[in-house]
Amino acid sequence: MVPHFPGANPRKRGSIKRDDSIGATGTPDGRILRRRLGGSPGRQTVIAACCVVLSLSAGVLAAVPAAQADPPDPAAKKKQLDSQIQSQRGELNQASDQLAKSVAAYTQAETQYQAVQVKYAAAQGRLAAAKAADTVAASKLKVAEAALQTAMDDVASGEQLIEAKKAVAGRAVRSAYQQQNTLVGLSIVLRGASPADLATGMQVQRNVFGIQGNAITNLNNAQAQLANKRVKVAAAEQAVADQRAEAARTVKEVTALTLQVAADKAEAAKVAATRLTAQQAAEKEKNSELAQYNALVSERTRVEQILIARARAEKAAAARRKAAREAAERAKAKKEHRPPRDVPDDPGNSSGLSFPINTYITSPYGLRFHPILHVWKLHDGTDFGAGCGTPIHAAASGVITDRYYNGGYGNRLFLSNGVIRGDSITTVYNHLSRYNVRVGQHVKKGQVIGFVGTTGYSTGCHLHFMVYQDGRVVNPMKWL
Repeated sequence: MVPHFPGANPRKRGSIKRDDSIGATGTPDGRILRRRLGGSPGRQTVIAACCVVLSLSAGVLAAVPAAQADPPDPAAKKKQLDSQIQSQRGELNQASDQLAKSVAAYTQAETQYQAVQVKYAAAQGRLAAAKAADTVAASKLKVAEAALQTAMDDVASGEQLIEAKKAVAGRAVRSAYQQQNTLVGLSIVLRGASPADLATGMQVQRNVFGIQGNAITNLNNAQAQLANKRVKVAAAEQAVADQRAEAARTVKEVTALTLQVAADKAEAAKVAATRLTAQQAAEKEKNSELAQYNALVSERTRVEQILIARARAEKAAAARRKAAREAAERAKAKKEHRPPRDVPDDPGNSSGLSFPINTYITSPYGLRFHPILHVWKLHDGTDFGAGCGTPIHAAASGVITDRYYNGGYGNRLFLSNGVIRGDSITTVYNHLSRYNVRVGQHVKKGQVIGFVGTTGYSTGCHLHFMVYQDGRVVNPMKWL
């Protein structure tokens, strides 16, 4: 019995039909039969008659139908499996699409979030500037109002000064008017007894007239200063009005920007929530994608461990067979009195492997950088593009060692090709839609062993062809 890989689905194994019969043996020789039965020919005749009766009885019993359930309908079973395959394929496509959509949604939400953050920061900056301008405007308004008050106080003082100047000037004018006659100078001359007294009197008169002139001049100056102060008051009043308007504008701007900042903050919170939801969805899909990849790696590692042990056993068996042939050749050569000839390896698949499908390659073997998971993933085989249902041919002769379904590789088929050029080779065919051979069956190179499908972790019909060399996965193209 060929050993099977552990971990294969038992229910799937139950559906695998195997031919474990050993075949019917040939009819024994008559003499041997008589020797087994013993006795004379007459006795043999009686025994033969009994055998005939027993045979007829067995035939009657065999004609009675057995009380057992009817076997499952293969067509119905196939339809059920096809439905499951289509469902799994749809789920895979949906998962891949959902991952791309989740990442795109997160990227869009992140872009919106950054834009809203910039907008919110700009609004906060404008609000801070508006508040600063409002503070400056209020300060300027306060200074302008103080200047206006000072100017108004100066005007009031000027008006009081003018009133006083008017009083002084009025008295001087009245005095001058009363003293406007030609006898004033004569009285001064006549009253003076000496020239010194006369000079003093004349000086007094000049002083009186000077005081009168100064009073009028001071009044005129005070009136001019009052006019200037009134101009300053008007300018101060205009400055106060301007500063009040500026203060009102800044207050209005601050109010509007405060509302804008609040709206931007609410929008930022909403976008942040959307981003978080998109991030969680993308993370979930990313974890699912990573789990699928880890499952593939785990399956590949498990298979490698089994095939490494099998490769060692195959190579050891081949070495033993060759050693036996060499010993036989030496014995024969000694008997024939000649040197022994070289003994070749097992003939097997000396010509190597051939393409399982005559088609184009859609994805070669090698490492891939996953743009979302940001890990290097090994694409552990060569993908051949072909429509579902396309026949798949054995790359070399060998024995079917196993077939089963895996969540990543889908329907898998393992073909042990024996030792080729000193290496144990196993070819594996993945994502099959259905099989055409059974476990334990010997197949020839080029024989149809299955059909292309898209089962497992697959997004389209193709064959994922793998080669294990001494139990380790290698690039299939080095053998094709």
